Amino acid sequence: MRNFAELELEAGVGVVGDRYAKRIGFYSDRHHDGRQVTLFESETLQAIERDYGIALAATDHRRNITTEGVPLNHLVGRRFTVGEALLEGVMLSVPCRHIEQITGKEIFNAMLHRSGLMARIVRGGRIRIGDPIQPER
Repeated sequence: MRNFAELELEAGVGVVGDRYAKRIGFYSDRHHDGRQVTLFESETLQAIERDYGIALAATDHRRNITTEGVPLNHLVGRRFTVGEALLEGVMLSVPCRHIEQITGKEIFNAMLHRSGLMARIVRGGRIRIGDPIQPER
């Protein structure tokens, strides 16, 4: 996992260049259109460190986009924009045990019920660090 200043999202596919979009490398065999892009709250990183004493970097949670100041649970079933893209929150994410193998940290339980949001890309486009997340009215 790496940080990027911007990403290109392709409608109906995912993050351009991502292993899920390309269907190469290691990824879940439970692929469905509601997993085209995943979001994760930076506040959860702080809560995991506070509550469990486990420090995680933004690249450790294995989601595509790290947000700040946006309660992702409220976006399930709603459409919202990020930069040029229009997304639809499909369901809350659930951690898998593989994340513990990758990070070498026992974080599965810490991530239960706060593992991010899975979304469908309705309209693709570029998103950049600092782009606001705006629910559709």
